[in-house]
Amino acid sequence: MGDNTVSKWAAGTSYGPVLSQTDLYLLNTELQLNPILQGTNPGFHLLFNLVTGSTGGFNPEARDRDLNFTQKDEPATLPRVTQLIIITELSPWCTIIHNERGVTMSDVCTTIWKDRYTENYVSDQEFNSLPPRLQEHVKRSATNNQQAANNWSMYYNTPAPPSRFKRVDWLRDKIYFDYLTKKDNYSISRLGFKAPNIFVMCLAS
Repeated sequence: MGDNTVSKWAAGTSYGPVLSQTDLYLLNTELQLNPILQGTNPGFHLLFNLVTGSTGGFNPEARDRDLNFTQKDEPATLPRVTQLIIITELSPWCTIIHNERGVTMSDVCTTIWKDRYTENYVSDQEFNSLPPRLQEHVKRSATNNQQAANNWSMYYNTPAPPSRFKRVDWLRDKIYFDYLTKKDNYSISRLGFKAPNIFVMCLAS
């Protein structure tokens, strides 16, 4: 059984076709998530920090030993697809992950971290839509996240509080990826439709 699991999720292009967005919608194919992204792999729990982009993991049965994320080039789903859409109940933004050769777990982590949450800023309108209490939480998170992302410099000086807030600051203390799941009703309420390649990202502190 172990050998089948390894070959099924092996990195590379040898396992089945890559479905385009059109193929996926026409066939209405149900996608199977990689167990690591689903949080159900018994030997590897992914540790992905959305502030620093660092990825690693641990075996739930041996938590005292860190593991490298050597599976990052495995496909994110089977069948493989060219596009995944990720939403979360903790932020108003939608992350679209694209790879013509099939989206991998590395694509998922890199796009969520870099393109969506650390290289984009919260607009004034978005920030002002928050209640004052949550605005203060975002401000505090921004200072903490700035220090975490530049931890080498805080030994020499205390950085000024940021005047603009990155989208990752909006998440407040929920900066660790937990797992992906399907929530069709939530997808419909957020996007107006459901699709096999829309997943909801759950985060942890």
